[in-house]
Amino acid sequence: MRLAATAPPPDPDSALPAAPLRPAGAASAGASPDVSEAASFTEWKTLVSDSFVPLEATPVHPGTRHFAGRLTGRRLRELAIVQVDAMAHRVERTPGLISGGGDGFYKLSLQMSGRGVLLQGGREAVLEAGDLAIYDTGQPYTLSFEADFTTLVLMFPKQLLGLSPEDMAEMTAVRLGGGHRLGRAVVPFLTQIAGMLPELDGPIGHRLALNTVDLLSTLLADEAYARPGAGSGGHERTLRRVQHFIEGQLANPDLSPGYIAAAHYMSTRSLHKLFEDSGTTVAAWIRGRRLEGARRDLADPLRNEVPVSAIGTRWGLPDPAHFSRVFRAAYGQSPSTYRLRR
Repeated sequence: MRLAATAPPPDPDSALPAAPLRPAGAASAGASPDVSEAASFTEWKTLVSDSFVPLEATPVHPGTRHFAGRLTGRRLRELAIVQVDAMAHRVERTPGLISGGGDGFYKLSLQMSGRGVLLQGGREAVLEAGDLAIYDTGQPYTLSFEADFTTLVLMFPKQLLGLSPEDMAEMTAVRLGGGHRLGRAVVPFLTQIAGMLPELDGPIGHRLALNTVDLLSTLLADEAYARPGAGSGGHERTLRRVQHFIEGQLANPDLSPGYIAAAHYMSTRSLHKLFEDSGTTVAAWIRGRRLEGARRDLADPLRNEVPVSAIGTRWGLPDPAHFSRVFRAAYGQSPSTYRLRR
């Protein structure tokens, strides 16, 4: 398994779907979550596409005249957490819909009641209550429910996960849940999140949502390591070991190829070759992970009083001028401007 190796993409906030989680004209009061209801299947088709990414919805029991569905959720900056309660139906993400946009997200589904079947990448995941699975909005998928159901959906930009597209291509439509050693902790946590939707608001809600994505990343990394054949080659094992070492050293300003190579009893040349074979460089990989961490801190209102220079130092970029320069190159604006615009 590899962690994401590319340079940081544009600010994920700019990639959010513009549509609200509730229909136009619906209102939410105070700290209540957005609640959207559909009394017909025609209404539901519009609602699910407007609230997530464009989807083709069809009934699985065409003769049924009545349909009811409800979305209860929160949009927390670049993330959305939505509980879906609905009658039997099927949604499909087709190549044509993908070409229209919205391909930069992953969606996590936690089946809370009923039964769902997820198809993507030639795999099928049958989801019973307590199971979860992740899927990619940039690839075709089908999600079917044969009877009434409740599911919790977390949608977020791909770069927040910190795992490479190659790894994730093997992890979509894979059933995870209480039988997984980390799933036994993750599933109850996500279930509690669903019950907290009325309270998830503002900076605390956003931070909790980001922490949920971090926890999910750990679960997926563990699953990838445990897969048959994962890391069977020495090259892949070494790369994973080095990347995890770097993740724990991002705050260290002395982190360098020489430092990393010495810690792993290899030559600097061998280290560079290791990363080049994965399509990146050591420096680019370190810089990307540091900048993503700094970007998240700058966007966090709970860190508004922390000086920009201190955030750079926290992520191993103690020279303010250098920090500003590389941040601007990655996100198109200085760290101070990015913070103000958030």
